[in-house]
Amino acid sequence: SCQVSAMFVQAVAGTGSLEERACVVMGAAADLQGPSLFQAAQAAVSPASEIDGASFSNALQGLETSEAGEVLPLIGKKLTVISLPTKHTRCNCPARPDKVPALLKPLLARKDTVVVIACPQEHVIALSAAAIRSCPPLFDMKSSQRKKPVIQILVLINKGPAFEAASGEVVRHLNELARAIQLAARLVDTPTNYMHTDAMIDEAKQVAALECKTGKVSMEIIRDKELQEKGFGGLWNVGKAAERGPALVILSYTPNDMPKDAQTICWVGKGIVYDTGGLSIKGKTAMPSMKRDMGGSAAVLASFSAATQIGCKFKLVALLCLAENSVDSVSMRPDDIITMLSGKTVEVNNTDAEGRLVLADGVNFAASKFNPDVILDMATLTGAQCIATGKKHAAVLCNNTDSEKKIVQAGITTGDLVFPVVYCPELFMEQAFRSEVADMKNSADDRNNALASCAGHFIEAHLPETYRGVWIHIDMAKQVEENQRATGWGVSVLLKCFDILN
Repeated sequence: SCQVSAMFVQAVAGTGSLEERACVVMGAAADLQGPSLFQAAQAAVSPASEIDGASFSNALQGLETSEAGEVLPLIGKKLTVISLPTKHTRCNCPARPDKVPALLKPLLARKDTVVVIACPQEHVIALSAAAIRSCPPLFDMKSSQRKKPVIQILVLINKGPAFEAASGEVVRHLNELARAIQLAARLVDTPTNYMHTDAMIDEAKQVAALECKTGKVSMEIIRDKELQEKGFGGLWNVGKAAERGPALVILSYTPNDMPKDAQTICWVGKGIVYDTGGLSIKGKTAMPSMKRDMGGSAAVLASFSAATQIGCKFKLVALLCLAENSVDSVSMRPDDIITMLSGKTVEVNNTDAEGRLVLADGVNFAASKFNPDVILDMATLTGAQCIATGKKHAAVLCNNTDSEKKIVQAGITTGDLVFPVVYCPELFMEQAFRSEVADMKNSADDRNNALASCAGHFIEAHLPETYRGVWIHIDMAKQVEENQRATGWGVSVLLKCFDILN
């Protein structure tokens, strides 16, 4: 839980020259061409006087802002400048972190490197997160292991006439962000023969055991037959056929000196460690990559870890709904009717619509046990998400306009983009899940009717009728990976939306 492949620094550590370690300077052209940048970055850019300020400035004057970004190698590629595009529309992050991995990642694969981020204050989180996603990933089981490079990241904030290095407090928070993003990515990248439900529980135990100076962390686990006995019909039936049984992990954080009027926030993560589809089995091309179906729980666990280390002023609860949707003689069948924790009955017409079943139990438990002000569930829930909101924007479904706006803005600020899908349960629920023999089915019969919204509303339908708080559902099915690698998506937007990272 403490692993990281890069470190944010206030000042570049060590001496040496560009022969020994490379340097990459990244930012928009207007920031890169700032007259005081060289002075602020000199220890990184020219540790052994390889280039002077005038030569550095002259080399950058010709930078052009292209849509793809520009890579300018200097001093025989020992020093590289990345000029990021600035053109953006209202649904995109102005810092353009979406362009960073393709430009930066190839430069960080082999050699020790200092990355300098030059940007205004409002772009720090987005570009820092993008830089971390560009670093070598933690999970790698190739037999030929090469030494991973040492990467330092120096953030220089454009304050107008001068650049200032990020303060010690900002650097500490950025390192927690980095650790959390890489933790989430490592969990998602790790295949299920290693990252099964038992292993996910162990990862949660490691997070709970971290020294926490900002408050108190506690942990509870409900698993296997105990789930069935306590009425978790969704979670139990989805995971009962697997070699390692299902579990609900509850991590709670109470801050020191918590205000009397402090809110309670619950994050609920879908943690399907592998999804065969169950008896409604996936095909040979659809099943590979289903190790990533626990991306929601990975992001929730990692964000909880960062939040407790940074500190927040409210009670925070993270719930991980862990199960493997497997095939066995006791597998849940299509036509089975299961009774959920909510007390409602569900006719199963698709065992591959399992994520909503585990999350329905999760949000019901969160509401009933903690009576929170906000419940947010995060999941790799539907293929319909990518159709509805695309590859870069996760889908958000929310019962509160102000909260919807806040998380959309948090996405624009951090680069973990989200976009609303239609919230209208009175139109979708009545027809989409109609059953003649139970309260509802678990999968919509009409495949042409806002399926991302329908799936979210199924989860919402299992909240207690007495719940009056905010409910936010995030479907990040596509955002969990890019180019066959986990992204750590979700950490930045959660920490920003709930004012943990500012």
